[in-house]
Amino acid sequence: MNNRLIKSGLRTFALSAVVALGIAGCASTTETTTEETAGSTETAATSEAYRIAIMPKAINIGYFSAWDEGAQKACEELGASCEYIGPNEATGPAQVQFINQVIQEGYDALVISAADQNAIVPALEEAAAAGITIVTSDADVAAESASARLVSILPSAADRIGTAEVDWVAEEVGEEGSVAILSASATAANQNVWIEAMGPYLESTYPNMSWVGGSLDSAVFYGDDDATKSVEQFNAILSQYPDVAGIIAPTTVGVLAAAQEKKAKGATVAVTGLGLPSEMAPYIEDGTIAKVGLWNPIDLGYVAVYAAVLGMDGEFDGSVGSSFTANGVAYTVIEGGIAYLGDPFTFTIDNIATFKEIY
Repeated sequence: MNNRLIKSGLRTFALSAVVALGIAGCASTTETTTEETAGSTETAATSEAYRIAIMPKAINIGYFSAWDEGAQKACEELGASCEYIGPNEATGPAQVQFINQVIQEGYDALVISAADQNAIVPALEEAAAAGITIVTSDADVAAESASARLVSILPSAADRIGTAEVDWVAEEVGEEGSVAILSASATAANQNVWIEAMGPYLESTYPNMSWVGGSLDSAVFYGDDDATKSVEQFNAILSQYPDVAGIIAPTTVGVLAAAQEKKAKGATVAVTGLGLPSEMAPYIEDGTIAKVGLWNPIDLGYVAVYAAVLGMDGEFDGSVGSSFTANGVAYTVIEGGIAYLGDPFTFTIDNIATFKEIY
C-alpha cells in the first residue's frame, strides 16, 4: 500500500445544522480554529489524493444517496478522490462485480455497505490482499469475516435499533395484537441482527402482543429491498394474517412501500420502521403512519471515509479499544471491530417538516 500522508484538520461539518437540531444518532460538531482549517486545506491541495470507491448495496436507493453525500463531504475535506459506484440490485453477487472492478482499477480504499454478509467476503479478501483498505458502513460482513475489513461503522447497537422499532409499533397498536416484519433480504446482516433483537424483547415486554404465525420466524417476510416485491409481501401479510395489528419494516424501501400500499388500500394495519424523513413525510403528514425512525446516513458515510483515510495514514488500526476522530467526535472500536454512531431518532408529525428538508 502506498501510504500518502494526508494530515487534515477537522473542519466544521457542512451539515452541522442537522446536529444543531438534535438528532440523537448524528455526530456532534466541534468547530476548529482558522489555523487548523487553513492547514487542512493546504495539505489537501498539496498531497497526492487517495482514490476511494464508495459502494452502496444499490445505487438507486435514496438512503444511499444521503450516505454518499456524507462520504463525498469527507472526501472533499480530506482531499481524496471518491467515486460512487455499485450495482442496481442489492445482492452480494452484483456487488462482487464492482469489488473486482475496484481491485482491477487499483483503488486505495473501499467504503462499502454489504448487501450480503457472506457472498462478498472472498472478493473483499482479494481486495485486502491487493493492499486496498476496506471499511464497511451501514451493513457489515459476518462476524467471522471481520478480518476482511479495517472497521465497521454502524448506526447503533443492534438491540437499540430492534427494540426501538418494537416500542414504536407497540405504542401505535396500544400494546395489543399481532405483528409482522417486512424485511429486506434473508442475507442482509444488519436486518437479521435487528430482527433477532426484536423477538425476545416483544415477547418479554409486551405480554398482550405476539408475532403473526406464533413465532418470530413465521413473522418475517422479505421484500429484497425492491419496491415492487415489498408491496407484494405487504399484501401477502394482509392476506395470510388479516387481523395483523402492526407491521415493522426495518428497511427504507420496505417501509415506504408499506406506507404507499396501506394508503392505497385504506388498510388499518399500523406501519412503522426505518425510513428517510424526506420519503416518509407525505405519509406522516396525512396520518397514514404515525412514526418512523432512522439515524443520519450522511454521518455514516462521512465517518466511514475518515476511518479509511486515517487507517491508510497509519493513525488508526481498527483494533478493539482503538479510536479515531471525525469532525471533532471520537469513535471507539468495540468487540467485533465495530464503531457505533448513536441511538436511532424518531420522526413524527411534530418534527417531520424540519427533517424532510435535510435528508
